Amino acid sequence: MELLERLVTVFAENGYLAVFVALLLCGAGVPLPEDITLVAGGVITGLGYGNVHVMVGIGMAGVLVGDAGMFLLGHHYGARIRQWRFVARVLTPERYAKVQEKFERYGNRMMFIARFLPGMRTAVFITAGSTHRVSFLRFFLLDGAAALISVPFWVYLGYLGADNHEWLEMWIRRGQNGIWLFCGVVFAVVLALWWRHKRRMECEPGPR
Repeated sequence: MELLERLVTVFAENGYLAVFVALLLCGAGVPLPEDITLVAGGVITGLGYGNVHVMVGIGMAGVLVGDAGMFLLGHHYGARIRQWRFVARVLTPERYAKVQEKFERYGNRMMFIARFLPGMRTAVFITAGSTHRVSFLRFFLLDGAAALISVPFWVYLGYLGADNHEWLEMWIRRGQNGIWLFCGVVFAVVLALWWRHKRRMECEPGPR
């Protein structure tokens, strides 16, 4: 938890702006875990350096602006963006091929799933923008829906565990697994409803 302690110190000294900038860096592919950054933002509010509800808003803004920036860069520059040095480090040929395979498998739902894929989300958003696979509005809605799950969870977790780092560390590990489980359940339910609707449409008699 050394990284968490460092972030808490920086955020406590510099406030909301530092959290927002750190989340922008997360969105740009800097190797800074987004979940730990959000938890650190929550911790400083639990220590009295801010308001936890405002921090959730700051977290949402930082996450969505960072993600949207990567998507729009890809959308504007297309395939040329893969030649940029910082993008080439994030979007290696192997990772690009993996992202393409995920898109073929999950389609535009990949925008929602990507929020829970550390190390992959930036590559997914750049790829989605550069290949024009999804409109910006659809991307923003899907990414925003996923952020409404992850951002409040991590910020409030940090707030509740501000004075008990052992408890917090335990729930960070549980939370990382729990969010995956929650998303899996949601995905399964949506898939089941889609399949049921499809079967119903196939069974309905056509016009005579």
